[in-house]
Amino acid sequence: MRRIIAILIFGLGGAGVLLGLGKWQIDRLAWKEGVIASLDARLGAEAIALPATLDRVEDKYRRVVVTGVYLPGEAHVLSSAAPWGPGYRIIAPFETEGGRRIMIDRGYVPQPDKDAARDMPSATVTGALLWADEMDGFTPDPDLGANIWFARDPDGLAELLGTEPVMIVTEANPAEWPKALPLTVAIKNDHLGYAVTWFGLAAVWLAMTGVALVRLRRTGGV
Repeated sequence: MRRIIAILIFGLGGAGVLLGLGKWQIDRLAWKEGVIASLDARLGAEAIALPATLDRVEDKYRRVVVTGVYLPGEAHVLSSAAPWGPGYRIIAPFETEGGRRIMIDRGYVPQPDKDAARDMPSATVTGALLWADEMDGFTPDPDLGANIWFARDPDGLAELLGTEPVMIVTEANPAEWPKALPLTVAIKNDHLGYAVTWFGLAAVWLAMTGVALVRLRRTGGV
């Protein structure tokens, strides 16, 4: 009997832990879906004037509109877009009518157009604010000599271009290149898969507990 009780405690206790982890992932899934829905709503909202103060969390993906002029200089961020293949995002400094210097992600150009001359017109730009989370421990340092960046680093690019660390991803460009690319909420959401894994492990744990109990009874163990 003691061995049966020990197996039950071990089996049910372990399954309880695994089920708890699965439930936690379900809760995280609901939270993450709420975050994504909130950000999608920002992308779908009417564009507003650029706020005087910005928060990198609360204002990420907020649609804004600014009027001003493009300034000399730009940075090239390695990218790719179908159907054109490898190319670069063109990050340009922009001075608003109010005198703020910010960055505009003007869009994508193919590799051959990396160093092509580009117009720097007065413009009204509508787009979404983005502080991109594209850097990790494996991201190479930028090749400043070739003006090639491997991620949209808002602080590093702002220092290079002499602007605020504020970037607007434009929704449209009058010229063929750079080509504005669709902006979607890019947040990893694997919680459902993790939940299924934990619940599956709990089922296996319970099955193994049942097998152990059956074997114990067959051998007459107590």
